[in-house]
Amino acid sequence: MDYDRVIEQVLTAARPHVGEGKVADYIPDLGNVEPRQFGFAVATTDGEVYGGGDWETRFSLQSISKVFTLALVLGHDDQSIWRRVHREPSGTPFNSLIQLEIERGIPRNPFINPGAIVVTDQLLADSGDAFATLRELLRAETGNPDLHVDGVTAASEARTGNRNRALAYLMADFGNMLNPVEETLGHYFRQCSIVMSCKELALAGLLLARHGIRADGSRLLSERDARRIVAIMLTCGTYDAAGEFAYRIGLPCKSGVGGGVLAIIPNRCAAVAWGPGLDEHGNSVSAAAAMDAFGKATDWTIF
Repeated sequence: MDYDRVIEQVLTAARPHVGEGKVADYIPDLGNVEPRQFGFAVATTDGEVYGGGDWETRFSLQSISKVFTLALVLGHDDQSIWRRVHREPSGTPFNSLIQLEIERGIPRNPFINPGAIVVTDQLLADSGDAFATLRELLRAETGNPDLHVDGVTAASEARTGNRNRALAYLMADFGNMLNPVEETLGHYFRQCSIVMSCKELALAGLLLARHGIRADGSRLLSERDARRIVAIMLTCGTYDAAGEFAYRIGLPCKSGVGGGVLAIIPNRCAAVAWGPGLDEHGNSVSAAAAMDAFGKATDWTIF
């Protein structure tokens, strides 16, 4: 694959959409991000890394972190998580209280907010420190020992995170929280506020492209569980637009309201696009255009 040519095609396709959409200003610190930025990176299972645009600019992971917390829970061989969260598309916004109430405190999937809070709660019970466990995994997979959380964003999320508190307390009322709500949410807000570049996130994504094999060659989770995480990325990874992403792009993706989109192409690579402007579903407009172009340029869509 001529990755330099692919990167140029992706940048060309994304360029008209850079700056489109709206930054996630309901988290005040994210509302200050300059919208006219765009980056794209690819890390291959052969050890090569390619990128263009603002691919080394760090941004807030937000919901993309949920992929790695789920991997860590399943890496503990903790299949009990599936008694606490389902694996179905939500069809409603990622922070819906209505659906959670109707379904008696069991979130639809691990990639919407209530599901991710449950996964963080499980990782906290399994490890004793959910945030530190996630941070150390990402530091190891990227080779960056200084990978850190943006304290301003974390504080901003904690200060304005009343909807997440409502979700967590509702689940606690139904008996679906193991730890004190505020303790779990402290870890959750910090994990979402980890900052990474497209390059770093693509390197971390290789964990799933290699079917659960870490950068040092050790196995974090079984090949079967790695494949299942990628499957849930396809069906649930882009909020209530997952069906449109599958139809239009045909790649397993996980998005975050920081503007990033992570795509996994098993046995080949992990790709990351980033643009801060979001559509009405919370997905980056320019990153979606980039992933569409990437799938066409490589012909690696799974359909």
